[in-house]
Amino acid sequence: MALIGILGGMGPLATVDFMDKVVRLTTASRDQEHLPLLVANLPHIDDRSSAILDHGADPLPALLDGIDLLNRNGVGLIAIPCNSAHHWYAQMSAHSGAPVLHIAQTCVAAVPREARRVAVLATGGALVSGFYQQALADLDIEPMVPNAEMQPLVAACIREVKAGDLDAAGAHLQAVLGLLAEQGVSTALMACTEIPLAAARIAEPAVKLIDSTLELARATVKYACERGWNRAQ
Repeated sequence: MALIGILGGMGPLATVDFMDKVVRLTTASRDQEHLPLLVANLPHIDDRSSAILDHGADPLPALLDGIDLLNRNGVGLIAIPCNSAHHWYAQMSAHSGAPVLHIAQTCVAAVPREARRVAVLATGGALVSGFYQQALADLDIEPMVPNAEMQPLVAACIREVKAGDLDAAGAHLQAVLGLLAEQGVSTALMACTEIPLAAARIAEPAVKLIDSTLELARATVKYACERGWNRAQ
């Protein structure tokens, strides 16, 4: 039986959101037509953004341990619903026997082709890492990084989701989107998997939002269903 491996816990709510999206995106009329998931929910992995920004504890050993755990159990694909962890994508991918999807590549692929300037809403660590900016630039799209007024609001949104206060997170995100709209930005990437949980609290976002969790889930389901993993053996 082919398994989808999920390296999660960064954070736990974001991991559950990813799993929910995988299930909802899978066309099935009975249990046996759903995709088998093996989830390593590992919330004690050291903070990724802190490691990138402030030379905090290195999360890579724990990330590689999680990759090993999934590979030992025979997964055929790994998805990591944490954007900041992709700072170490090259090391994780090289370490894994199973292919590892890249969340930024799946997310940026969903940007409308007519978009010429797109905001990247992410942790400070992911922004410094720059992989979203590079993925957009590769498509001749100008990446817009939140300014000193907006980024603290983005960080507060992420922090509130991790603390379980989704209403407060939504209020912070709504403020960010209003500022983006004032600057003429019409599209933003939710390049942190906490942010879509906050966006669910906003009835009418001021800009078009592209959900990195959803796009990773779509790529996961597509990969698995093309290989028949949704069919009981």
